[in-house]
Order: sequence, then C-alpha cells, then structure tokens
Amino acid sequence: MANGSRQAAWEFFGAELKRRREDAGFTQVELGSRVFVSGGYIGQFEQAIRKPQLDVAQRIDETLQTDGFFERTWRKLIDDKRYADYFAEVVELERAATKLCDFAPVLVPGLLQTAAYARAVTLAANPFATEEYVKEKVTARLERAHILSDVTRPEYWAILHENALRVPVGGPEVMTEQLEHIAAMARERKVLVTVLPYSAGAYAAMAGMMTLMEFEDAPPTVYTENVYSGDLLDDPALVKRMQGSYDLLRVAALSPEASLALIGSAAEDYRRCASTT
Repeated sequence: MANGSRQAAWEFFGAELKRRREDAGFTQVELGSRVFVSGGYIGQFEQAIRKPQLDVAQRIDETLQTDGFFERTWRKLIDDKRYADYFAEVVELERAATKLCDFAPVLVPGLLQTAAYARAVTLAANPFATEEYVKEKVTARLERAHILSDVTRPEYWAILHENALRVPVGGPEVMTEQLEHIAAMARERKVLVTVLPYSAGAYAAMAGMMTLMEFEDAPPTVYTENVYSGDLLDDPALVKRMQGSYDLLRVAALSPEASLALIGSAAEDYRRCASTT
C-alpha cells in the first residue's frame, strides 16, 4: 500500500472511531479510560496523527462492541509481512518521527546496517532459511534506512556500545564495510554517532536496546526489544525514565570525534585482518 493511500486509510480508521465513539455516547476521555490510554491519545487516533497498538484496537472493539472491526482494520493497515508483527508498527512510527535516538548494546542498529551485515544477522538467526526469505528481510531493512536520506529526515542519534564494533558479524570484510558506512553517515551529518566504550564499565539500560521516538504532533514513545518480542511504551512516566537512561548513556559515551576515531580504528583492524586471510 502506497504511503498516501495508507494515510488515507488511517484517516478513515480515525473517522470511524470518532463516529462509533459518539454513537456509543462516550467522550474521548471516557473511551480512553476504558481502553487504558489518555483521552488525548483517542483524539490523536481520530485525527490519524498517531496509530493505536493492536491491544488498544482490540479493547476499543470490546468497549464499543464493534465485532472486531478496529482489530481487522488495524491488521490490514499494518500489513507488511516482511516485519515481525511486533515490529511492523515501529516501522510506521519511524516514518513519522521527527527525532530518533537508538541505543545498541550488541548489534549495529537496523537503520545503519549494510546489506552484507543485515544478511549475516538474518542468516545467524535463520540458518535454514531460503535465499528468497533472506533477500526479503535484507531488502526490507535497507528500505527502512531511506528515511535518513529524505529531505525531511528525522534527527537521528545512535549510541553504540563498543560490542557493536567488536563482534565480527559476517567476518572482517563485512565489518570493515559496515564500520566505514557508519563513519560516512556521521561525516555526512545524517546521524550523530557516539560509542560507549568498554572502559565505561556498568551503564544505564544494561537490560537491552531502546529506541526513543519523538513526533511533531504526538507524545514521545519508546521501543524496546528482546529475542522474538518487542514493546512500544507510551506511558508518560515510563517514557520519561527511559529518556533519563538515554541521557546517562550520552554522558558515559565518548565524544562524537573520539567515537569516530574509535570506529575508524576498529575498521582498520578488520581491514588488516581481511588482508591476511
């Protein structure tokens, strides 16, 4: 579905939500309290500014007694099967974000991955996958990165733990290309990259990766991911805590200049290793 028609479909979703809410005699605040979001969020859903999570759409159906209408519509709109169900909505939010802040404790973030790196990651998790499956996953990941080349691209911060530089995903040649790509993106000022070095020791958010997302006309949200699962968090108090953790990571990380030097040094190490094999 093209972006324009997809947006029109979300506007239809919002218009139907408003009509059925009003028919049921609920205010935005009243409906929000029953589906565990704020009344302001209901207003943003109705204006197609923000898209509800699946569990919210399901609770709206239960509250308004709409026989699964909003769940079915949600599933049709979040229909890109190249992504896991828990990640499809994140891709939509990335496209709408004005600012993205990634913390990557082990792997290079998807928006910065090269094709060879993405392929190696995909094969590591799916050793018996068909070539068609691998190509589909890699292509989808590279397409996500197009937002960083748009004129209206979001402000993008990435904090990489030194693990992401040192784990030789795909081997020396793949890592050389990957680290050179990150450095090039930083030099082109498409991304601000810093590295959290091993010497930093214990750090905030040791439990795993996070992506903070900010929007022009909607509250911020956070995405966290584990193995085969992910969570979008939009509770204001929790988002504030996650933002605080990201601030602590910023303080502990190297400066952009020192980070770029470390990335370059790691790339050179891999280059030398590749030349001797």
